[in-house]
Amino acid sequence: MVDNMSKTALFFPGQASQYVGMGRDLYDTSAEVRRMYELVSDLLETDIAKLSFEGPADELKRTKFTQPAIMLHSLAALTVLGEDRPKFDYAAGHSLGEYAALAVTGALTFDIALKAVVRRAALMEDACVQNPGTMAAIMGLSEEQVEKVCRDASSAGVVVPANFNSANQIVISGSLAGVEQACTLAKQAGAKRAMLLEVGGAFHSPLMSPARDGLKEFLRDTPIAAPVTPVIANVTGQPVRNGEDIRTLLVDQVTAPVRWAQTMKTLADLGVTKVIEIGPGKVLTGMAKREMNPSEIVNLDTLADIRSLATVGA
Repeated sequence: MVDNMSKTALFFPGQASQYVGMGRDLYDTSAEVRRMYELVSDLLETDIAKLSFEGPADELKRTKFTQPAIMLHSLAALTVLGEDRPKFDYAAGHSLGEYAALAVTGALTFDIALKAVVRRAALMEDACVQNPGTMAAIMGLSEEQVEKVCRDASSAGVVVPANFNSANQIVISGSLAGVEQACTLAKQAGAKRAMLLEVGGAFHSPLMSPARDGLKEFLRDTPIAAPVTPVIANVTGQPVRNGEDIRTLLVDQVTAPVRWAQTMKTLADLGVTKVIEIGPGKVLTGMAKREMNPSEIVNLDTLADIRSLATVGA
């Protein structure tokens, strides 16, 4: 039973939302934000601020750098918001973004979340080199149809559903031969589109198993608290409320599909009518607009976004 009170969810974007120049205005305005960029630069042995603000775009696209850069941007926005941080009832993040959702709810400290993402990104980039692969977006087939296409194509190579993004878009992941065969079968099954994506590897597939094992080891001793408000987990599309469950799900998330369509349905069923996306781009609010039909959508990407929010009061 859902009460009639309007509920708010915070969304945090994942890989592919990055753009050169992101976060620069937040960096310039806050000493604490600059400290976080320095922390990550030290861990990466790369000036992540310079790479985020000046590029080159191809280097920023590398998994090892993209994930920490996007995470920094989301946490920088939260830091600059400070006491003007919007009140919310639920948080969720797409893949990498789940770490920012865990940080905003207090399950992870900002520094621990950054360290975990730096480690995760390095492990995933290594797994991409070890087990090369790719991903493709399928439009216009149901979950069941895409699952069948992947099963039928797996004789050519590993291929699985990786992101259930919306009712109309499912991303598949695996070896090049497996994904190409699945695209061919998807078109034969009536898909409107089946297109290979420009990605560094086969994320959320069994080819990421080496990264999963490494992350499990890293997270074993990482302190994870109960979130102050529920986080909707990628792996289940359902609320998660305690640290040990979060630890397990973060490990599973590396090779399991992101159930984002289910996440949005869960939040809509829980009475969420306001969605606030924090970090680079507008990918998640774009999907929310189509799938959840919220009464209010807010994007907090730039300093100007944050200042206009403070003016109107969220």
